Amino acid sequence: MHVMIFGCGYSGTAIAKAFAGGGVRISGTTRSADKMDVLRQNGVEAFLFDGETMNDELRRALADVTHLVQSIAPGKADPLLRLLGEDGANLPPSLEWIGYLSTVGVYGDHKGAWINEETPCAPVSGRSTERLEAEAGWLAMGERCGVPAAVLRLSGIYGPGRNAFCNLDKGTARRLIKKDQVFNRIRVEDIGAATRFLSDQRLGGIYNITDDRPGPPQDVIVEAARLMGVEPPPEQAFETAELTPMARSFYGENKRVSNAKLKAAGFAFSFPNYPMSLAQLWQDGRWQA
Repeated sequence: MHVMIFGCGYSGTAIAKAFAGGGVRISGTTRSADKMDVLRQNGVEAFLFDGETMNDELRRALADVTHLVQSIAPGKADPLLRLLGEDGANLPPSLEWIGYLSTVGVYGDHKGAWINEETPCAPVSGRSTERLEAEAGWLAMGERCGVPAAVLRLSGIYGPGRNAFCNLDKGTARRLIKKDQVFNRIRVEDIGAATRFLSDQRLGGIYNITDDRPGPPQDVIVEAARLMGVEPPPEQAFETAELTPMARSFYGENKRVSNAKLKAAGFAFSFPNYPMSLAQLWQDGRWQA
């Protein structure tokens, strides 16, 4: 097995760890030469990829890839679809499975209602519209080439080194209050495990990769502060808070995302809700790692 992860960042590294062992070759790309050593330290054969052209070294590595994971944001068009050819002409000949990391942002706003993979998408932001277009491209490529292509729609990602404890520790945590606002979350290790599960089962199609417990974002801050034994930051009204346009845009979408399809396929989450996940991060001291 040769797993190639395009855009091997925070989630991509967790995916690499989920596939590690048993003689599996794991490759990953990064835009930055400075990050290549970090990938190698995590057992990933590192390649530079700027999203525009593939060098000869990367093309040679791609030739025997069996599992391809695409994690790079598409921009105006998915860079990998363009380079591989949407007809799949340049796909690795031994390819067995494709995974495309997308976002639950493609659903848009549903006023806090429960949604699933059958819910029509109505993306609010341009970046989510681009993701939706890339999803369609990868699903179509998989169908044309007879390779299972799975779209993994991820909710808010957190885990070691990226969590409410870190924000509280740095003094950047904010307890914003917007009436009835909820978000889903996903622990990064569960992204890795879900990717491995879908590939092992040769499953294609769309799957929500999200926890069981959507909830108000301020509740996560309060729970983390309780575990740390510190006072949570004061409440701030969302309407009057100073936020970047991107941060404010996240609050324009309100929905509860179901993971029932993935669980029905047989996947078991290691971190199904944020209270138990935060407790585990705090108890084992890995929240900073």
